[in-house]
Amino acid sequence: MFPAGGSFQSSRGACFAQNLRKNWPATSGPTESYERRYNSNSPSKGRAAKPTVSPKELIDRYREGSVNALSLLHQLAQVLQFHLEIKETAVPGDIPALYFAFSVVIDGVKYKTGMGTNKKEARHQAGELALEELLPTLETEKSVLPETSDVPPLLPVKEQPSISDVHPCRAMRERKNFANLQILHAVRDRLSKLMNSHPEFSSCADTTAAFILQTSGGCEVVAFGTGNFITKEKPSSCGRIVHDSHAVVTARRSLMRFLYRHLLMFFSKRDNLTEKSIFQQNSSSSLLSVKSGITLHLYVNQLPKGAAQIPSKLRLNPLSISAWQVNNEISLHVSVQSKVFSVFSSAFDQSVSKVVSMSTTDKLTQWQVLGYQGALLSHFIEPIYVQSILIGDSGCSDTRGMEISMSQRVEGITFQLPKFYCMMRPHIMLVSSVATNNTDSGQITYGINWTEGDSSLEVVDGLDGKTIQQSPFKSGPTLASRLCKAAMLHRFRLVAIEAQRQDLLNTSSYREAKRMAKPYQEAKSMLKAYLSQQGFGNWLVKLPISDNFK
Repeated sequence: MFPAGGSFQSSRGACFAQNLRKNWPATSGPTESYERRYNSNSPSKGRAAKPTVSPKELIDRYREGSVNALSLLHQLAQVLQFHLEIKETAVPGDIPALYFAFSVVIDGVKYKTGMGTNKKEARHQAGELALEELLPTLETEKSVLPETSDVPPLLPVKEQPSISDVHPCRAMRERKNFANLQILHAVRDRLSKLMNSHPEFSSCADTTAAFILQTSGGCEVVAFGTGNFITKEKPSSCGRIVHDSHAVVTARRSLMRFLYRHLLMFFSKRDNLTEKSIFQQNSSSSLLSVKSGITLHLYVNQLPKGAAQIPSKLRLNPLSISAWQVNNEISLHVSVQSKVFSVFSSAFDQSVSKVVSMSTTDKLTQWQVLGYQGALLSHFIEPIYVQSILIGDSGCSDTRGMEISMSQRVEGITFQLPKFYCMMRPHIMLVSSVATNNTDSGQITYGINWTEGDSSLEVVDGLDGKTIQQSPFKSGPTLASRLCKAAMLHRFRLVAIEAQRQDLLNTSSYREAKRMAKPYQEAKSMLKAYLSQQGFGNWLVKLPISDNFK
């Protein structure tokens, strides 16, 4: 939340031509992650007949020594349609600095770190370590290995790092794999249950977002939110007004409630609850991390507002428009009274005394660098990132704007960030819609929130920032939402008590508790400075009044 008069104007120091080169035609060069994505629906030159090599045969060849570990991983990524990355990572503190370290990441799951005296050796060891864990799973689950007739032709594997062959302008259509179908089914099932229980609020689901936790046991929606409004009230000093009720923001705050619950489970000192928690103790730091094999995904039924909604003409005819216009479209955006403006736009009146927020697209960009946990939770856990973003918007034809916003605008920032923080490139896909847009809901200002474990949903009026009287869940007579800042501070202190963190309990205000998360605040400052230096504009400055409550 920000006052409308907050500072956001920026000098356009970055060269517009440089932005054009970065964001339009695909270029070649090194990337932060060694990444390839495969799509079985992509046309292949010279495809005359179906291939004769099955995944089992590929694995057998590897065991016989005919192919190396990295070649097998890339071939399996193509055949089994998983997202493969080979990332350079930090060398453990007790290892000589002359070593290099790499890790294999498959669909967001990070495998053991491989090390070597050169990068090639380290990559190959990382591949071998990943296959040691991956192959037994594949060989015991026969359903994972398709028959030969279902296998797409293999693409040639290059050993050197390269930019993904997929042009970012091209939409990644829904892949018919088990994981995506699981995610969509989980969202559809949760939405149906919530709406069937309270059909009177079905019109509130026009703009929907959900966070999905994926484990070996399947997919589960753990946080859900709807809404499309910013409060009409002035900045609140009590912490009990929800200022931004857009669906993704609501779902993210619902996710934070889920994380607090699992922290309380972890610190409960009861074995049965600790075992059920998604967290585990990190051996290399005092922070907790999410257990191996657990990944987080985001579903939205509308393309987020802001830079993600680049007009089609900017994609189809990039040479026919001015660099100035391009810079406006891919810049940071602000949201006020349900309207969105570029931070460079003269149409926005800074003098009006209304609450202003960064656009949903910009917030997603921020969370993919800082993590979705926020400052307070960063006292206890490592950053938590979304591995994939599924867009179920029937009116969306490509993901070009999302690719630019989420990845290209912050490309290269990782090496400037504190330990544990990085630019996590999400796998962005267009999928079938499970939450249809209601054309009759134009006047509905209500939004719904729900977190795994809740007995009922809460309905908040986005313009008032408070729970409505008819809401199935109400926290008390003041109608403060369970998503408000004051409620989050209360949960933070409960966890601090269980974790025996007296230093955190001694904080005098919500603002001080956030400022004490030094690595998070350092990463946040670096992100804002980086975006400004790249010519995308300045992040809005928040007034202290909104965080100074106790």
